[in-house]
Amino acid sequence: MSTPVLTRSPLARPRSARWARRVTGALGFVALVEIAGRAGAAEFLPPASEILQRAGSLLSDQAFRAHAGTSVLAWAIGLAVAALVAVPLGVLFGSVPLIDAATRAIVEFLRPIPSVALIPLVALLIGTGLQLRITLVVYAAVWPILYNTMYGLRAVDPVARESLRSYGFGRLSVLWWVSLPSAAPFIMTGFRLATGVALILTVSTEIVAGRGEGIGVFIYFAGIAVPARMDDILAGVVWVGLFGVAVNALLVAAERRLFRWHHARVGGGS
Repeated sequence: MSTPVLTRSPLARPRSARWARRVTGALGFVALVEIAGRAGAAEFLPPASEILQRAGSLLSDQAFRAHAGTSVLAWAIGLAVAALVAVPLGVLFGSVPLIDAATRAIVEFLRPIPSVALIPLVALLIGTGLQLRITLVVYAAVWPILYNTMYGLRAVDPVARESLRSYGFGRLSVLWWVSLPSAAPFIMTGFRLATGVALILTVSTEIVAGRGEGIGVFIYFAGIAVPARMDDILAGVVWVGLFGVAVNALLVAAERRLFRWHHARVGGGS
């Protein structure tokens, strides 16, 4: 009998190779921006070297650090509240079909509404301060967590559930010992997606509101200056992007560490 040969999945490439491709792509994009800026588009798109230099100098700018701190605070509070709301609701909808059926029409009606479209209404009801940003971040970030929680509960192996029930465990015990652990990777993925949505909403709301503090406010005033300070606008965008990349990388690493069994089963990962 011949010994079977184990082949390596094409998805399971060395991590160093994946990082090399990502770094190469990022450097290529920076080079394109540099070339475009030097080629005569500096009025609208400064060279990458000037943008990065300005982004570095903003670190020593106390006003910019205050703007960044306000944005991060609104982002973090909104994301935490969204998780505290969405996970229990997702568990409820995903494990009780009757409640899911009764609320589905309302959920499907609310989900496509853009959060930015609610700015005038929410500003009228609660004001335009930090509470405006937190409210809209919560509204936008709830959906990825809610739907991933529901999907994770529906994807639980029915054999595992029925096996526990056959030993006399009740519905809550099965939910706690089987359904929630099995759905945890999906919930984590939903939370990771929500971090990006929350960051977009935080900055977008600040730009549209155009008052108070926040990176979006910093970008807004740089845009309405005469002439517009494109280096400030793009430097602010750089910091928003770097923050998003850093948060996503940390959460991906946490996912891999906490749910190794899940990544081994699906046979891949980013």
